[in-house]
Amino acid sequence: MKPRATVTTDPDRTSDGAGAPAGGGSDDGRDGNGGRTGRSRAIGTRNSRTRRSGPARKGPTGTGPRAGGITWRQRLHRDRTLVLMTLPAIALLLVFNYIPLLGNIVAFQDYDVYDLGITGSPFVGFDNFTRIFEDYRFWEVLINTLVIFLTQLVLFFPIPIAIALLLNTIMSARVRAWVQAVVYLPHFFSWVLVVTVFQQMFGGAGLVAQWLREHGHEGFDLMTDPGFFKFLVSAQAVWKDAGWGVIVFLAALAAVNTDLYEAAAVDGAGRWRRMWHVTLPALRPVIALLLVLRVGSALNLDFEQILLQRDQVGAGASEILDTYIWWTGIKTGDFGYAAAAGIFKGLFSVAMVLGANKVAHMLGEQGVYSKK
Repeated sequence: MKPRATVTTDPDRTSDGAGAPAGGGSDDGRDGNGGRTGRSRAIGTRNSRTRRSGPARKGPTGTGPRAGGITWRQRLHRDRTLVLMTLPAIALLLVFNYIPLLGNIVAFQDYDVYDLGITGSPFVGFDNFTRIFEDYRFWEVLINTLVIFLTQLVLFFPIPIAIALLLNTIMSARVRAWVQAVVYLPHFFSWVLVVTVFQQMFGGAGLVAQWLREHGHEGFDLMTDPGFFKFLVSAQAVWKDAGWGVIVFLAALAAVNTDLYEAAAVDGAGRWRRMWHVTLPALRPVIALLLVLRVGSALNLDFEQILLQRDQVGAGASEILDTYIWWTGIKTGDFGYAAAAGIFKGLFSVAMVLGANKVAHMLGEQGVYSKK
């Protein structure tokens, strides 16, 4: 075998012959023995890579590479049908959600809805917010709202999970569909109907009280008991909205890989251990997401549900932030105070969402948005 000549190239030299390699090499890229030099091999490699990759693709204006191989104008033209379908929803959001936000300016005014209006009412700065923080009744209502929310969170949130796990164990698809339909049906009832049903069942003249009196026992009236009110509204929320949560958790259970159950059964795991080690870990991301959203709506209890029962148990036990704003702000015409309370409620809810989402990240879950 003939030895290959060693070639040393100097990038600082020019191509006028001064940089010709030693050992009888020439500029044609071959050594004296007819082999290709290291420099020619490197140049050939670069040329082949250039031919394979080609020049950088640019957009139609030649200003830079196209993201994903397609410009935003081309994507807009491709998805024009979907964009047109979303325009009505965007218009509704703008008209009923975002444009009304401009009305929050009345929180900084001594607003007179009858004579001066928004343009003529004088600005008072943060006086309305100062009134909120100095109103002891406002803080009592805020604490009562949080107590009712925590009661519903403890009593109401786990029930859809338990029902979904129970339905998931039913082998008959027909029975599972029938139970799910029955549980989901009250979701379509109005709060007027829900409160009426509970009044006819647990009121002073309700079926349960009458049955107890007929059998020699003393009747009761749960609908007018202030101490039982937070449990009453939680029971009403469970009966009305538990079916909606069941659908969400059943959808999450349908995505669980059945091979995991089979592998656990082969390893000797019983039904409870399969549920604890396979089912619940699969539901944990969904549980964390719904819990964060639930915490974010801590001050958004059902206004209609509470207002319908406010006079029966008294404002001391049933007053929540929404009914207090309605009663002291809107009903008396003090719209500036009501708007300031609404802004405080929104900021408090945002802080609750961020805090709950931070806790979800600490527990290893994604929450509402992923951690960067």
